Amino acid sequence: MNDPNSCVDNATVCSGASCVVPDSNFNNTLSVVLSAVLTILLALVMFSMGCNVEIKKFLGHIKRPWGICVGFLCQFGIMPLAGFILSVAFDILPIQAVVVLIMGCCPGGTSSNILAYWVDGDMDLSVSMTTCSTLLALGMMPLCLLIYTKMWVDSGSIVIPYDNIGTSLVALVVPVSIGMFVNHKWPQKAKIILKIGSIAGAILIVLIAVVGGILYQSAWIIAPKLWIIGTIFPVAGYSMGFVLARIAGLPWHRCRTVAFETGMQNTQLCSTIVQLSFTPEELNVVFTFPLIYSIFQIAFAAIFVGFYVAYKKCHGKNKAEIPESKENETEPESSFYKINGGFKPDEK
Repeated sequence: MNDPNSCVDNATVCSGASCVVPDSNFNNTLSVVLSAVLTILLALVMFSMGCNVEIKKFLGHIKRPWGICVGFLCQFGIMPLAGFILSVAFDILPIQAVVVLIMGCCPGGTSSNILAYWVDGDMDLSVSMTTCSTLLALGMMPLCLLIYTKMWVDSGSIVIPYDNIGTSLVALVVPVSIGMFVNHKWPQKAKIILKIGSIAGAILIVLIAVVGGILYQSAWIIAPKLWIIGTIFPVAGYSMGFVLARIAGLPWHRCRTVAFETGMQNTQLCSTIVQLSFTPEELNVVFTFPLIYSIFQIAFAAIFVGFYVAYKKCHGKNKAEIPESKENETEPESSFYKINGGFKPDEK
């Protein structure tokens, strides 16, 4: 008689009732096919998001990067620190703490651009923040991991897949750039593309969650503490990103943008780093965490979007509830602006 708590015969790593089952041929084939489909769909969605980005405003954020600097502080300041605090507070295993910190050190995910559109955020700021965080991750990820993981493990043992980061950067910049060009040349057609792309983007986010559940269904048994951290972590990112952006003086629509850019992490990159850095035995206790974070960051983002849409309908708000400052406005004559002209904060 078979023990229901025992592992299946083809499991490679077993620890009680927790097993890691090797990928079947079906899973390998499904992974390749779906990865190709999702990559193409993501490129099309980012192309449509680019159709909502104005070149002049995008360059304005680069020239006066106050919003980008606030986002940078949230992305590589708040998130790694929050991961460290959660790891210490829940007293998880060192290997688990390292994975939580890897997640906190990852750059923002492209899904944040889609969500920023749905909450009437600043798309120019969203795209510029995602691009800059992905580019800066080449240096900031190793630095943050060196600072926060040395109490648990040698950071040199963590493999940073720079090629994957580079691929993510190209997959973001190229389609968005084409979308920006289309918006510049054919603004009316760009609006139609944007509406289609926003719907496709919502479908893409759901597909990513479903695909992760299908491909890694054999690894869902994991420590309860990691489930709790995976639930709290994205909410902390969204909340603290919004609060810090508001403290920095950004208008409401940009606060929403920074919030999503902070909490929405590149979980695919985290999964890649985890697989490259740990042995099969170690993966047995940590591999599912990026998937857990991915599910809850999407779930809570959907809740926030729902609340915003309901609020907007109830109060008759529109996209310009707090108008942006014009680019050609005269800058206030204060010592702050004279000294920090290149980092002028957005006006309320």
